[in-house]
Amino acid sequence: MKQALQLKLGQQLTLTPQLQQAIKLLQLSTLDLQQTISETLESNPLLDEEELIAEPIDDDIRESVDFSDSVSDAVPGTELQVDAAWEDVMPSAAPPSSGMSAGSDDLAFAERDSLPETLQSHLLWQLNLTRFSETDHAIALAFIDAVDSEGRLTQTPEQIHAGLALDDVEMDEVMAVLHRLQHFEPTGVFATDLRECLLIQLRQMSVDTPHRDTAGLLVSRHIEQIPVADPKNLARRMRTTPEDILGALTLIRTLNPTPGSTVATEATEYIVPDVFVKRAEGKWRVELNPDIAPKLRINDHYADLLSAGSSADRDYARTSMQEAKWFIKSLMSRNETLLKVASSIVQHQRAFLDHGEEAMRPLILADIAGEVDLHESTVSRATTRKYMHTPRGIYELKYFFSSHVATTEGGECSSTAIKALIKRIVAAENPQKPWSDAKLCTLLADEGVVVARRTVAKYREQMNIGPSNERKRFI
Repeated sequence: MKQALQLKLGQQLTLTPQLQQAIKLLQLSTLDLQQTISETLESNPLLDEEELIAEPIDDDIRESVDFSDSVSDAVPGTELQVDAAWEDVMPSAAPPSSGMSAGSDDLAFAERDSLPETLQSHLLWQLNLTRFSETDHAIALAFIDAVDSEGRLTQTPEQIHAGLALDDVEMDEVMAVLHRLQHFEPTGVFATDLRECLLIQLRQMSVDTPHRDTAGLLVSRHIEQIPVADPKNLARRMRTTPEDILGALTLIRTLNPTPGSTVATEATEYIVPDVFVKRAEGKWRVELNPDIAPKLRINDHYADLLSAGSSADRDYARTSMQEAKWFIKSLMSRNETLLKVASSIVQHQRAFLDHGEEAMRPLILADIAGEVDLHESTVSRATTRKYMHTPRGIYELKYFFSSHVATTEGGECSSTAIKALIKRIVAAENPQKPWSDAKLCTLLADEGVVVARRTVAKYREQMNIGPSNERKRFI
């Protein structure tokens, strides 16, 4: 083997630190960007935040983009014994008496107002207002610990009794505590299943509530058949009139199957839009949200102090100055890219802004990338976790991208528009005779959109719309 030197020519793409920083900032959401800016302000003394209103970073960034209001044409069972009273299935219990439990100081009124509301805290607050013995209070705490976010028990009363490890506690005492807890708010909590949850709510209604008894019998004996059974068949089985059955079904539909969900379990998170789209003088205007990031500048005072110091101070000042300039330039690049991409999206989806989802046009990343002269990956980063505020609501930029389906006239229709058409057709159907997927295909074809039955089924499932047999209603 002989060693030799060879010279080769080649090209290689290298990501500079500045480019890496610009890419990182571009893919950050608004909250992540604000956190990154805050951390950079703390670590770099030469970077400062402008407290007063100053000139924009770049005139091109603050300049709004106008679009003319010319819009392209938009595509635009078994017999059961029911003679027993339904309340025998769910025995009534006396409502809990008011009064603070002895020695309990948890969750006082002031503390309850200051803490975030959860279902457990809401139940504990009611427990502390109910007169319980020490043993019954411990049993009640065990039941509250076993309640999930929907208000259902995750353990049976037998399992809770076995886990108490109290020799002198009988099962009858555990059930007595459970019956008292089932009078807590929201009505329907501490149930082991859906049937019991609905019966609890019916039991606590006034005895003179119309169709209350019939509704109780329906839930206790025929709960599986309620969604699909013919009222006439139910009336014949229960030896009553169809009108009584229809009234009972209406009453049942007013009940809450998940009562625990009515109590907030977590704080509401608000979306901060990155861009605003407004209509002014017949034109759509796109502008960045000026509040998503603070305005940054170079602190000349610190720069002068460090530059007049020792050699180490001057090196530190020079490095910090370069990093500060890179960071400000990366923020400018992010804003410019975001504004260009959002403006291009609005230009393509003006029909949606004017007419709604049914006018949404097909759009893919390549269309925007070619128009704004960026790579598809850059457009993908610029549209991920970025939000646009429009007169129709706040949408993620990704929402405006959808695949296309051919129409009978040789055009294209977006999947978002097809979903909107399906939703409108289903909303207008006869609930007693809902459309099948095959019929929906025919109705869409009448609208000029040709899709397969399996495509309709896929879009229907994505919108959480059940099949025709589940959508059927007799009232």
